[in-house]
Amino acid sequence: METISIKEAPLKVRASIRSLKNQPGSQVVKRKGRIFVINKGNPRFKARQG
Repeated sequence: METISIKEAPLKVRASIRSLKNQPGSQVVKRKGRIFVINKGNPRFKARQG
């Protein structure tokens, strides 16, 4: 049996996501009452507020 591992940038949990949402290509999304920042161009800027 073969194992496939996909290396993905971990999600940061921060009190303030203001600096991350100002990065180029960032989108702010609200899911289940939580605020997320998604950046498909540079995935290291993924974050959740709270």
